[in-house]
Amino acid sequence: MKWLAAALLVVVVLLQYRLWLSEDGVRELRRLERAVAAQRAENERLADRNRQLAAEVRDLKKGMAALEERARSELGMIAANETFYQVVPPTTPSAVEEDRTRTAAR
Repeated sequence: MKWLAAALLVVVVLLQYRLWLSEDGVRELRRLERAVAAQRAENERLADRNRQLAAEVRDLKKGMAALEERARSELGMIAANETFYQVVPPTTPSAVEEDRTRTAAR
């Protein structure tokens, strides 16, 4: 009977070793759970992106507002009844002095 108890104890210890310490045990399970969580988060992000793109496609197909916005931002177009104003940043005094120096040197 002692031999049977000892053999069962050895089997239990070996199974516990495999469960807790081997590469296919609990560590692998935790790693796979983290990978699944990361993939779910990525899938949710991509699903949001797909919803936004689908809404943009709908707007471009049905509405002129989205089309006009694209034409303004990407192509720099303006409507017929609009006036275009270009704002130029003010020059610094050192830039003006540098231009005068270049002109005088010629």
